[in-house]
Amino acid sequence: MEAKRSEEVVIVGAGIAGLTTSLGLHRLGIRSLVLESSDALRVTGFALSTWTNAWKALDAVGVGNILRQQYLQLYRNVTASLITGHRTSTTSFTSKGKHGGHEVRCVRRKSMLEALANGLPSGTIRYSSKVVAIEESGFSKLVHLADGTTIQTKALIGCDGVNSVVAKWLGFKKAAFTGRSAIRGFTELPSSHGFEPWFMHFFGDGFRSGAIPCDEKTGYWFLTWTPTSKEGELEEDPAKMKQWVLQKLEKMPSNVRAVIEKTELDSIFAWPLKYRSPWELIRGNISKGNVCVAGDALHPMPPDLGQGGCCALEDGVVLARCLAEAFTQKVGDNEEEDEEKEQYRRIEAALKKYANERRWRCIDLITTSYIVGVIQEGGSKLINSLRDEILAPFLAGLLLMKSDFDCGKLNSS
Repeated sequence: MEAKRSEEVVIVGAGIAGLTTSLGLHRLGIRSLVLESSDALRVTGFALSTWTNAWKALDAVGVGNILRQQYLQLYRNVTASLITGHRTSTTSFTSKGKHGGHEVRCVRRKSMLEALANGLPSGTIRYSSKVVAIEESGFSKLVHLADGTTIQTKALIGCDGVNSVVAKWLGFKKAAFTGRSAIRGFTELPSSHGFEPWFMHFFGDGFRSGAIPCDEKTGYWFLTWTPTSKEGELEEDPAKMKQWVLQKLEKMPSNVRAVIEKTELDSIFAWPLKYRSPWELIRGNISKGNVCVAGDALHPMPPDLGQGGCCALEDGVVLARCLAEAFTQKVGDNEEEDEEKEQYRRIEAALKKYANERRWRCIDLITTSYIVGVIQEGGSKLINSLRDEILAPFLAGLLLMKSDFDCGKLNSS
């Protein structure tokens, strides 16, 4: 057991938001400690579609080019109906948006976390560090860990995911269930999978599916649907899950089905889709004093825009930029208590600035993801028909529209 220790900034969670925030602060000369409850980096989810806005954030913290070298650039979205067998839309990713050219790749979560973590000084991440309580202590917070350690910090950042301890401390409710679930798979092949560099979407009767190449030999696939109580039991059995997916996708192109068939059972994962109600973000405290949340702790959202991880990267850059200003501004030559109070006020103002900058962006992405997910899954003849015959190009266009966003550089100047 460690004795009580003090840190400038404590970040709870070594996921995408936590590591991006820590790396951003490090680039700006501010040390942080990242507490991770697991004994290693968490890689649940396998891969994520990484859109234009995410690449701008990755470039801001200096790891964009490390990942670009490993993953294929995708050049279009192709949507097909598995009901009619026809292609319903093709959307180019080579057009330019408000913030320059679009860039889309499918990146392994493990690679992204490692790229972010490798940029941090040794000892920044403390593994097997589960937070069990948060306590006020003057102008600081005391973070109590399961192993008996207590850490005092001037700023506490919750990046601890959908079941966040810090979000609960701020007064947020548990994330709500959308009523939908998802199955994800990641396939590594000994030779080329033969996929074009496209994001392939497939709409069925009551489900949405997709397949994306990561590089020449690896592919990522998914299926979202509204499960019956019996289908909910599938989540406990990867073998049954795989067979059920293949039955659902019997009309899918044979080369995509072949990749799903070759997916190892330990590379298939299912989970219920959750979200934070936009009303909570309107009325709730994203920050309170010297505490705030980011990533899934702030904005769990359905995966239908592919923006959960991308939005977490944006959070990290904006949060590091705001918080660094509070720590780099000089405090006057006052009494020690006055100095502590002044710095607390600066940190509080910085986190409020971050919250105000992120609130409506998160509300927009959660709301749009939720609505798009319901439409894309279909489930009735009317919605299926509208989706396939009228809305398919619009839905694909939303993917680009919502990713046409720049969170800015680390330096505000």
